[in-house]
Amino acid sequence: METISAILNGFHVALAPLNIFYAFIGAFMGTLIGVLPGIGPAAGISLLIPLTFGMEPTSALIMMAGIYYGAQYGGSTTSILINTPGENSSVMTCLDGYAMAKNGRAGAALAISAIGSFLAGTIGILLLSFSAVALSKFALRFGPPEYFTLMLFAMTAVGSLTGKSLARGMIATILGLICSTVGIDLQSGLARYSFGIPELQDGISFLIVAVGLFAVGEVFKNIEDFFKAGANKLIPLTGRIWLTKEEWRRSIKPIVRGGLVGYVVGVLPGAGGTLATILSYALEKKVSRHPEEFGKGAIEGVAGPESANNSSCNGALVPLLTLGVPGSGTTAVMLGVFIMYGIQPGPSLFQDHPLLVWGLIDSMYIGNLMLLVLNLPLLGLFVRLLYIPIGILMPLIITISMTGIYSINTNVFDLYMVLLFGVLGWAFRKMEIPLAPFVLALVLGSLLEQSFRQAMTLSDGNLLIFVRSSISTVLLVIASLSIVLPYLIPKIQRWKHTVESDSTC
Repeated sequence: METISAILNGFHVALAPLNIFYAFIGAFMGTLIGVLPGIGPAAGISLLIPLTFGMEPTSALIMMAGIYYGAQYGGSTTSILINTPGENSSVMTCLDGYAMAKNGRAGAALAISAIGSFLAGTIGILLLSFSAVALSKFALRFGPPEYFTLMLFAMTAVGSLTGKSLARGMIATILGLICSTVGIDLQSGLARYSFGIPELQDGISFLIVAVGLFAVGEVFKNIEDFFKAGANKLIPLTGRIWLTKEEWRRSIKPIVRGGLVGYVVGVLPGAGGTLATILSYALEKKVSRHPEEFGKGAIEGVAGPESANNSSCNGALVPLLTLGVPGSGTTAVMLGVFIMYGIQPGPSLFQDHPLLVWGLIDSMYIGNLMLLVLNLPLLGLFVRLLYIPIGILMPLIITISMTGIYSINTNVFDLYMVLLFGVLGWAFRKMEIPLAPFVLALVLGSLLEQSFRQAMTLSDGNLLIFVRSSISTVLLVIASLSIVLPYLIPKIQRWKHTVESDSTC
């Protein structure tokens, strides 16, 4: 009853005309960002952060959340029509969505993508609404040692589970921690690693890093890809954008399963929407009566992953809101927005800012419905965005990025920093180093340091304080496993393969 009462109070905030307007703007902009190949929700939120200065925190966060789940909707459009995922988590939709488009069923693929995202998104929001309070109450037991081990676990999990190798993830995490130490040391009041540059004494701005890594870095990569491969061929959108009775019957169960898989995987730090869609696709292929159809236009191969993709957004917000620990690059950007407004997500968020957090959660019900209404009738309009020449689109993104950054401090040094991190983001993509661990370490680095120092003060410098609590001990064990297992599992699999080969011989 307490949760239901809080949800009802949240609707008073979410249904305010101004917040409905910002939810619509976020959902609409998110869809546009998702349709445009390669930009993604993290880059989209980073681009629009400067526009939120002066806004109420609740309205700004409602708009940011709308961009997040709106981009998940829009990312399927390019996957289906040009075989290019609009963002990483839409990659599995290419397998059967593009095949359906080539078979003349592009309208059905786009329709089930929108419907599945709406239904699974609603499932995810319901689960978020009724599980967040319980988790936040549990998190109230956390002190400095528990927070240190929690953030350590988040960094190791994200660093080891994202990217193609443990080493690349750890490189990104360490570089992010290094950048987080730049600026004035809160304990001694001395400048650290500022190299005599006055602009660095306040530290490296999260906004500069986010815009540089995600937006500008993505532009550099897209330009390079264009000159290498040229433009992708667009399949025209023809026929009725709806489903047959048989397609609808085959899609119901995959939508429900995808919604549940996406939410659970989204809660896990470092897992994200991409892993959720892969697991959903594998599950649907395993339980299907016609697995041979997958990859050739099976509608379950679109319904399941797209449902998991959208539901994972809601799951990713659980650790962010209740523990103050983001589990993905996009939620790391959102954590930066919270902190920018002087709000620290975590166990006390539901007590200190109940109207904000419940208004944000309830706005997702409204935004999810808006997206369904937007996506089906306006798909033809969104598809026209794919015809924008890259020579116009990419300079436009650069202009918006630079204008937004310069407008904050009117400092040319910030523009050089954006370009520097843009080049770094491009280099990370070239070397397949994940961005999420870098951003997460940058955002949590100072909090990690402060929690460690507070724990050391409480224990007079005794490191055993981190194993005196069952919570911190478990988190330390899990953090260690998250580093060791990605290294051991391939070796164990190779050993099993060798044993099986020898026994066969």
